[in-house]
Amino acid sequence: NRVDIVAENDQGELILIEVQNSTEQDYFHRMLYGTAKLITDFLEKGEPYGKVKKVYSVNVVYFSLGQGDDYIYQGRLEFRGLHLEDTLKPSINQEKLFKIQEVYEIYPEYYVIKVNNFNDVAQNTLDEWIYFLKKSQIKEEFTAQGLTEAKENLLLDSLSEEERANYLRYMENRRYEISIIEGSRSEGRLEGWEEGMEKGIEKGIKQGMEQGKQQEKINIAIILKQQGTDFDTIAVATGLTREEIEKL
Repeated sequence: NRVDIVAENDQGELILIEVQNSTEQDYFHRMLYGTAKLITDFLEKGEPYGKVKKVYSVNVVYFSLGQGDDYIYQGRLEFRGLHLEDTLKPSINQEKLFKIQEVYEIYPEYYVIKVNNFNDVAQNTLDEWIYFLKKSQIKEEFTAQGLTEAKENLLLDSLSEEERANYLRYMENRRYEISIIEGSRSEGRLEGWEEGMEKGIEKGIKQGMEQGKQQEKINIAIILKQQGTDFDTIAVATGLTREEIEKL
């Protein structure tokens, strides 16, 4: 019912991703606890408070959380004046010291994705991911980063145990072949550099990689075809046309 993932981006910020399927009345409280615990876990004893990491809490929920009709909600902390209604901002020294423009940049930032509220119309790459989370399907025109890998996992899930074992065995052998090829290419690049032939090597590597990618698609298609996988599924997995698959 619950999946938790913690990642760190190249700015050193923490991203807590939680997927929740069943109803939890205290889920808002759990979101708060999750970010608080993450902050304390990543702050070493004796470190100054200025070392507290920025945390993004991304919550993918498949139940009706709270009252609201949108499918993406953002929550962040701001300090507003009770009388002047102005926003409290960091000082100039704080801006320079912590590299921030607004106070909320320090505090945890929350995102709630209510999957079931999504109308199935993807208007941007984030919507493409939400479509996948809701439908377990990926349209050909989707371009969101990471969906290619997700599509491969979807294909694996649709295979039988025997088909999956054969596919994974093939990929393991393919990884070994690639490691040998890359080692040879590395030696070739070094030798080419010493002989002043970088451009020729780069061209050869590019051509070899393009041919290798096409051959890998063909090899995968052959294996799936031998296992009785339908042509439409093979076409989605490899990018080959139905005519190309029939000729294999």
